[in-house]
Parts: sequence; C-alpha cells; structure tokens
Amino acid sequence: MSQWHHARGRWGQGRGYSGRSSAKKKGGNHIPERWKDYLPVGQRMPGTRFIAFKVPLKKSFEKNLAPEERFSPLDLFNKIQEQNEELGLIIDLTYTRRYYKPEDLPETIPHLKICTIGHQVPDDDTIFKFQCAVNGFLKENKDNDRLIGVHCTHGLNRTGYLICSFSQTHHGACKKINQHGYYYS
Repeated sequence: MSQWHHARGRWGQGRGYSGRSSAKKKGGNHIPERWKDYLPVGQRMPGTRFIAFKVPLKKSFEKNLAPEERFSPLDLFNKIQEQNEELGLIIDLTYTRRYYKPEDLPETIPHLKICTIGHQVPDDDTIFKFQCAVNGFLKENKDNDRLIGVHCTHGLNRTGYLICSFSQTHHGACKKINQHGYYYS
C-alpha cells in the first residue's frame, strides 16, 4: 500500500505523508523568498470550509525574524481562533519538510502532506489526492463547521489553484484560473 493510500484511508485518524522528497536541498533555516511579504492567514472562503495560510515556520527560524514577523504552528492556531473558527484538517502543499514537522501541530488535527512542485500547475494526480482528502473530510465532518486549512509556501498559487479546482468541480466557483495556473477573481 502506498503512503498516499494509507494516509487517505486513515487521514482523519492520524498523520499522513504523500509525495516526493525535496529535489532541491537548500537546507538550513533561511526564510522562504518573499515569505515576509504575505499575511500569515487569510479568512474563510465564503460558502466553503477552506482557509488559506502561508507555511508556518518552526522555532529554529525565529532567529531570522523580528518578533512581529514570526508565524509558527502555534501562531496559526491562535490566529484561526481569533477568527472564531476551528481547524479540522491541514493540507500541506509545500515541496519540502524543512519548515515544520506535523508533530509541531496538535495531535487532534490531521495533517496531510501532498508534495506539490511550485511554479507550475499541479498535475492531475495532485488534484486527485487533494479532492479525495477534501471529500473525505467533508463526508466525515458534516456535523461540524471545522475548516480545512491549506497552505503552500506563501498560501497563494498552489493553494489557490487547488482550492479553486475543487470549488469549480463541486460548486462552479473560482472560474478565473489563467493558463499559468494563477487564480484571480
């Protein structure tokens, strides 16, 4: 059984990993390029269970950031709580495991890693994995209003593309995705 099927079959009960290891090994604790330029967390996408955010960074990154620039896994949950929302699933689309570990998150929040290469449109396999995870979560969480938190490095293009792809398929929303995979409203 592949890691994806194992995670997909149990995604709501544990932590899963799906994808490839990073092709580029930069290593270290350098802050992702342009990461500081983006807000940490968006707002719930109206009419959906989605919320997008940039990748939270583990504690070892803090020495490279001013206190007001820091955004850790704990900060993520605080910011979601400030919006009177609750996370039920995190889908991590980054193509590396260096930013944080699933163990940095509360045990009660399932974490699914779908390695997605940046700067290109996600492939059909990635879209399928994302849609299966979302459909599984929605089916098992009809009785609550918990959110699906989705992030890539900046919480924009990969995140937006996959959310819009799901929304287009299931709700007819997000109709404006250009040929480069960037979404706009």
